Amino acid sequence: MFIDHIRIFAQAGNGGNGAVSFRREKFVPRGGPDGGDGGKGGDVILIVDPSTDNLRQFHYDPKLIAKKGVNGGGVRKTGKGGDTVIAKVPPGTVVYRSNAATVQEAVEFERGDEGIDLEPIADLTEYGQKFILCKGGKGGLGNSNFATPTHRTPTESTPGEEGESGVFYLELRRIADAGLVGFPNAGKSTLLGKLSHAHPKVAAYPFTTLQPSVGVVEFGGFRRCTVADIPGLIEGAHENRGLGHEFLRHITRCRVLLFVVDMAGSEGRDPISDLEILRKEIREYDEELARFPWIVIANKMDMEGAEENLKIFEGRFPKVKVIPISAELEEGLDALKLYLDDEVGHKV
Repeated sequence: MFIDHIRIFAQAGNGGNGAVSFRREKFVPRGGPDGGDGGKGGDVILIVDPSTDNLRQFHYDPKLIAKKGVNGGGVRKTGKGGDTVIAKVPPGTVVYRSNAATVQEAVEFERGDEGIDLEPIADLTEYGQKFILCKGGKGGLGNSNFATPTHRTPTESTPGEEGESGVFYLELRRIADAGLVGFPNAGKSTLLGKLSHAHPKVAAYPFTTLQPSVGVVEFGGFRRCTVADIPGLIEGAHENRGLGHEFLRHITRCRVLLFVVDMAGSEGRDPISDLEILRKEIREYDEELARFPWIVIANKMDMEGAEENLKIFEGRFPKVKVIPISAELEEGLDALKLYLDDEVGHKV
């Protein structure tokens, strides 16, 4: 199950209370105040980790709750700090703070006419990057902090501060270095399976891919890149038709776009028209996205009519880089891998 956006509740730990205590020692008749401070509440931290590629873990447990700090003790003992909760997220995770204090309130806002307000507060893109989602409360002060030459037996102490809490939304926007863009049945899933060890579902009907599938492409010299087979695009996708925005927002962080075109026109499609529609949908959705590096992968070159269509296609788009392949027969994949290594390959 691929989860790319989810609502979670986070609660940092409250600080422990400061203690009121006085020394009680033999032969020390006037023992002074020795109440210790409370411990700090645990933080809730998000960290970008390479071992996860989506937000599935939050589907099973959408709550991140840190422990409170321990109260202070006598003999100036400071209470133990609450344990920090660390949650792993993939690179490309955008964090939004909502205006809801509880999950129930968030649901009511979502179902209301005005909807829910979301404020972007973090964009987590680099491995190892950390973000404190909720900060734990400070520990309270024990009465030993309030002693003065004229106030030798203070009974004052302060309670621990409350930890931060709230309802947050996580959205995954970058899932791969390169994104495969194309109409349903253009051969994207087959291509990803041949390039990597991924095993996306392949069948001869529209929208075989209903959720993104990510594969790792290995090169020599301990280099690699990630490629995403994203659900097939249809005309009008920028208006959220078909899989619409569920598809398009996933390519906003890819470093290069690979337009997979059925060059044989095996389902009565026109390769030239296909590319023009695909480019139009990208441009209508996001002008900036339309300026990303991109090439065309001319797939199904083993089929009848593909060679003739390729010549016409290259004549229509003379400045566009085209790599002809047959994903099914694994022909032309070496040239594609060389391109990917040069453009988006990186050392492990």
